Amino acid sequence: MGRVWLAMGAACLPFWLAAALPCGAGQAGAAESSIRAGVAVVDITPPIGYRMQGYFSERPSTGTHDPLQAKAIVLQEGEEQAALVVCDLCAINAAVTGPARARAEEKTGIPASQILIAATHTHTGPLYFGGLREHFHRKAVAKGGIDPHEQIDYAAFLTEKLVEVIASAQAAARPAHIDSGAALQHDLSFNRRFHMKDGSVRCNPGTRNPDIVRPAGPIDPQVGVVLIRQAADNRPLASLTVFALHLDTTGGTLYSADYPYYLEQALRESLGEQFVSVFANGTCGDINHFDVSGRQTLKTAYIGETLAATVKTRLPELKPLARPGLAVRSEVVELPLRSYTPEEVALAERALETIGTGKKPPMDMVQAYEIISFKYRPAGKLPALVQAIRLGNDTALVGLPGEVFVDLGLAIKKASPFPNTMVVELSQDCPDYVPTRKAFAEGSYETVCSWIEPGGGEMLADCAVRLLQQLKP
Repeated sequence: MGRVWLAMGAACLPFWLAAALPCGAGQAGAAESSIRAGVAVVDITPPIGYRMQGYFSERPSTGTHDPLQAKAIVLQEGEEQAALVVCDLCAINAAVTGPARARAEEKTGIPASQILIAATHTHTGPLYFGGLREHFHRKAVAKGGIDPHEQIDYAAFLTEKLVEVIASAQAAARPAHIDSGAALQHDLSFNRRFHMKDGSVRCNPGTRNPDIVRPAGPIDPQVGVVLIRQAADNRPLASLTVFALHLDTTGGTLYSADYPYYLEQALRESLGEQFVSVFANGTCGDINHFDVSGRQTLKTAYIGETLAATVKTRLPELKPLARPGLAVRSEVVELPLRSYTPEEVALAERALETIGTGKKPPMDMVQAYEIISFKYRPAGKLPALVQAIRLGNDTALVGLPGEVFVDLGLAIKKASPFPNTMVVELSQDCPDYVPTRKAFAEGSYETVCSWIEPGGGEMLADCAVRLLQQLKP
């Protein structure tokens, strides 16, 4: 646990890929590169027995299907530096990312505001913060004096590993060439909110439900792809893939990165065993893999391998980043938060005592969890960091906190001056769901399970567009 390895080399390219890379990519190896890139990976798997996050029940882990990892990409161009770290976690919070970015700045010189740390949202990672963790932890300590499911201080462990992987990626930085583009992926993602015959909107109403009228929103089929190649010999080092699809396809009690694990394994078949696939989730707060028509049942491996096939098909068409190059802008948005009375909190605490027993309806437990979480977050307003990273004059990356509804990501892309804009959710903090005003009016699960007041999501989107306009070539 905790091993770091660097990805600054790979097996020789297969003939078909070497021949298929863009002319610019193939010819660039001999030229001097103005950008440097480093990639590193660290194991962040907790001990077996640690509680798992993702559902409203206590779920200690029983083993590891595939190790959880934090993957870092550090980019340098002139005096400018930026880092992207993506973790195989259900969520990440500011109590970890704030100290990690500050300490990484001290160690590497990369400004904390230019370090983007995100979670993939796998539901087979550790439960290490939030109201549910506090509830289970408090009960365990009250019962036996210690919590047997928290063998380590995972938040402190994770903070150390984030600093470590950023520093390792920076140390590995070498002249590189970066290509980018986008593909379309249909039939893997579905909007999970539906208008029903009774006039309501329901989340996941069930397969072949005769009361379904139509989806309540769109999907985002765009797959953003960035390929990093070593300048010296044109070898592929790593890719960044951004796609809007919930990571809740595995379940069970084994640690797993979910479908991004299979995405990486499939890409390595063509790009070498040391190739690093970094997956970041697009805005998918209302998107999952359930086809309610019943035409298909999508499994974890199929999703990852299908996504890999789409990425590999797109590789020959990627274009080298055009100047101007690397630049970063960030801004803190003060999001309005919901508030609850002491009486509501007391009722929620009593309700939460029945969690996992089935004595109360699921939505009552969701509401109780959300109210209890209120005790462990700031009152009034939440300072939410929004980041925009320009990779080239046609490609940019945006980081937003929380599980962001797809309409907000699509609005950012539509207004962005960059044709290839990739919007990453669950960045820096997790105020749970970030619905649109329209979704708040419609109601259902995600609007109950949200910290923020209606309009907060639009504030984040407006800020992202503002930052992208500042970075406009």
